[in-house]
Amino acid sequence: MEHVPRDDGAGRNERESPLGSEAIHDELDERAAGVARQVVAWRRHLHRHPELSNREVNTARFVADRLRALGIDEVRTGIAGHGVVGVLRGGMPGERVVALRADMDALPVQDLCGTDFASEVVDGDYPGGPFPVSHACGHDCHTAALLGAATVLAGVRDRLPGTVLFVFQPAEEGPPVTEEGGARAMVEAGAFADPVPTMVFGLHVTPHPKGYVGYRVGNQYGASSLVRIVVTGKQTHGSTPWEGVDPMPAVGAVLTGIGQLYRQVSAFDAVTVSIGHVEDVGRFNIVGQTVTLWGTVRCAVESDMGRVQDRLTTLAEHSAAAYGATAAVEYLQSVPPVHNSGPWVEAGLPTFRRVVGEERVLEAGATLGYDDVSEFVSRFGGLYVMLGVQDATLDASGRPVPEPGGRGLVTNHNPRFYADDDTLVTGVRLHAHVAYDHLTGALVPRDGA
Repeated sequence: MEHVPRDDGAGRNERESPLGSEAIHDELDERAAGVARQVVAWRRHLHRHPELSNREVNTARFVADRLRALGIDEVRTGIAGHGVVGVLRGGMPGERVVALRADMDALPVQDLCGTDFASEVVDGDYPGGPFPVSHACGHDCHTAALLGAATVLAGVRDRLPGTVLFVFQPAEEGPPVTEEGGARAMVEAGAFADPVPTMVFGLHVTPHPKGYVGYRVGNQYGASSLVRIVVTGKQTHGSTPWEGVDPMPAVGAVLTGIGQLYRQVSAFDAVTVSIGHVEDVGRFNIVGQTVTLWGTVRCAVESDMGRVQDRLTTLAEHSAAAYGATAAVEYLQSVPPVHNSGPWVEAGLPTFRRVVGEERVLEAGATLGYDDVSEFVSRFGGLYVMLGVQDATLDASGRPVPEPGGRGLVTNHNPRFYADDDTLVTGVRLHAHVAYDHLTGALVPRDGA
């Protein structure tokens, strides 16, 4: 592991340097280096055996077995489906509780990452399938890194003044619409009732330069909801369309009109509506009865969500009516934005800079991606950051660009998404340092936010 010098610059104070912290920070790094090879092996195993949302049976078993092998005080399983929570109680007095979170589920995306551990899994039973399955979003990296952090922190438990929760969450990508699951379901199932976290921390691998940490004050990720639009006409033979009501022209009008919805909300806050899947029942010579549109609504500002939904509903209903059809619109699986408050970011920056170096900590732009870790952070406070894992450099404006001779920049959810194995130890160190610093009072907002 490359040694990254600590940042001893401005902003450090006694609260950020508890007695003996430098020695234990060094030990955390040494222990992380010692488990790095195992973390890579875990990540490759998980990558080769991905499971879709609410189907993380073997992944959850893999996680739970390794937590038990560490002698974690409690390993709770079956939470909101296949969620796992490990409880590590420190050996020193302390009231703080830090929850470290990783998501476990994969995507219905073909794996074209080009490695010898690429997934060949196909889920033939998943609703809407069969689907190829892959970790095209990097959740295998998150799970492996958190297992590494659990290993590191279990090794220093006698010096931890408080409690660490290792939270392995299912269904971050969203369960099938007929099922419950994800972060909110974990909260409702009591995963955080005893003990209650005083901070939640998580990270997401992204196509930024390897080992860089990106953060944002405010909404790091956008608000999201799934939309289902069912347009209903009247079925008839394709040779006599006048005897029925064709839903297809109405669908075309809805799809065209969606492209103008952005003009009906403030141009200074990003919104987008994307239809990713269209379902029709019929054949070439039948005017079908219904067409179903599946899509997603994203808003940089949560208060815009209601306005966009109202306008989308009006568009669908009136477009259908214009063609003699009807439209029913539902909004499902709403997710609030991931919000990093200023006081929490201020508290966390010294830790991030110590782990990766000041020059590798950068303020990142907002994204309309979503992550339901927001359910945890908004309830308990904390931080969610991005960890760069690809062959990239920064251009003059601070934006990531491909590194010459590297593997390029490939965004999450792309079949060719990749993550650099050697960077995973940085994720281990981030989790471990954040946990220790919070428990010792170094990583706590000044205003108590």
